Amino acid sequence: MSDPDDSERLRQLDARIAKLRGDKTKRPHQEEHYSQAQHGWRMVIELVAGLLIGFGMGYGLDSLFGTLPVFLVVFTLLGLAAGIKTMMRSAAELAKDMNAPGSGEDEGAKDGD
Repeated sequence: MSDPDDSERLRQLDARIAKLRGDKTKRPHQEEHYSQAQHGWRMVIELVAGLLIGFGMGYGLDSLFGTLPVFLVVFTLLGLAAGIKTMMRSAAELAKDMNAPGSGEDEGAKDGD
């Protein structure tokens, strides 16, 4: 059914595919660099997520127990505190990465100070 011509072409195609796949795996891992806006959005999302989770938990408990919005207020404030704590931890992590040795030029050199 298959011609010797076809089997030779298939072998050549397999060799080319193997060569291309081999080159892809040999590439060195490159670090991902994020812009300041991406870090800012990450922190905003962490803060809003904390608020929403606290709000949802408080609302759910109020609905479950049939209480006034006591749990809603308490858990919303707890969610705000957790969101701020997570946001501050991310900011500290970002500052540590930026001040790490070998991370590039330091801030004073950019401003000419």
